[in-house]
Amino acid sequence: MTSRTFGRWRAGYASLAIIGSFLVAGTANAYSAFAPDSPYMFGDWGGERTALKEAGVSFDFDYVGEAATIIDGGYRDSHVTKYADQFAVGANVDLERLLSLPGADIQITVTNRNGHSANDRLGDPDATVGGSNVQEVQGRGPVTRLTQFWYRQRFFDDALVVKLGRIPFGDDFATIDSNFQNLAFGGAQPGNWGNNIYNWPISQWAAVVKTHFTPEWYAQIGAFNINDSNLKNDNGFELRTSGTDGTMFPVELGYTPMLDGMAGAYKLGFYTHDVDNRAYGAHPETRTSDTNTGLYYVIQQQVTTRGGNPDRGLTLFSMGNANHGDTAGIDRYVSVGATYAGPFDARPQDDAGIGLAYLHVNDDVDDYVDYYNAIPGNALPPLPRQGHEYDAELYYSFNLTGYLTLRPNLQYVVNPSAVDTVDNAWVAGTTVQASF
Repeated sequence: MTSRTFGRWRAGYASLAIIGSFLVAGTANAYSAFAPDSPYMFGDWGGERTALKEAGVSFDFDYVGEAATIIDGGYRDSHVTKYADQFAVGANVDLERLLSLPGADIQITVTNRNGHSANDRLGDPDATVGGSNVQEVQGRGPVTRLTQFWYRQRFFDDALVVKLGRIPFGDDFATIDSNFQNLAFGGAQPGNWGNNIYNWPISQWAAVVKTHFTPEWYAQIGAFNINDSNLKNDNGFELRTSGTDGTMFPVELGYTPMLDGMAGAYKLGFYTHDVDNRAYGAHPETRTSDTNTGLYYVIQQQVTTRGGNPDRGLTLFSMGNANHGDTAGIDRYVSVGATYAGPFDARPQDDAGIGLAYLHVNDDVDDYVDYYNAIPGNALPPLPRQGHEYDAELYYSFNLTGYLTLRPNLQYVVNPSAVDTVDNAWVAGTTVQASF
């Protein structure tokens, strides 16, 4: 992080803290600061938070931190502990309430990420393609970014929704509710394995149009500007359009039923874009192709309730995607798992989950590895051949208050970075989430 960026973030955070402290000092509020049942640590700001929301302005101040300790295995076989975190400050402006503009709102979110990942010691550093990450919040550099800055307009009682502005791909496409710490179980999986798909906290200029055929069925299409300069840490607040590499077009068909009062989500999507990317195979790495396509699906369905309460019970999920072989590093991915909300009557607010994921490295990657290692002078050290990686995670969420969650987890990674000569690894993790 540059000193200028850090100074900007520190000044903004300090201002927010001062405002928050002033508002918390109010005398009459719906939620007191640090009240266990409050959704926010600082409460209702003496009633000001509710008053602002009723006027059309809602605020979110969120923190997530993830620790990971390699208990055994991995490339370096070291018992290292790493910590990564994210601050997110957001505001939603309901223009219908504020300016009498029906069906319109604006969202702005700034994120600040810090820390390091245990994956630096887990996988083979010479691997051509990376695997999953045992700390999903770590990524895209320790930097402050403008993550959301969009305008949304709803028409015909939400039958048609248009969204314009700076949008991360995972805001709208391939979304899933997930509390897992391993990246392989999070949302917007095409952005983890596909080319030029920017997940949170990266945003890009985009437009998304969504239509509901019925309350349960929808279709949406997007156009996302691809500009790799968005990835640079110095461009966290850059809104440039120059240097555009191309455009991505995702399409998604979704079904969101309520089956006997239990929510479900079924999504099938496709994406394509025209950006030149590295084409793997038995040839120099400078060879490229503009064929970048992929398919994905998301399934999430609650299947039981607890004592007739739909907020408690068992939910099953599965996700998968396949990417075009010429340019895909990971060409196949699939995950399955289950979560349970309110497993114990004594702690009905807690939840638990278990998941298993499979990643397959494109066979053309090994063709390139063999080609590279056969070149005199390039084989010391040789690049490792890659195949597949399995990721498993078991977690339990202690929702200590309405605003604070502690979520220990245990992960097992088979063939870290999809290199079978790397020892399988046990990783102990802990996630802390707080809303202020």
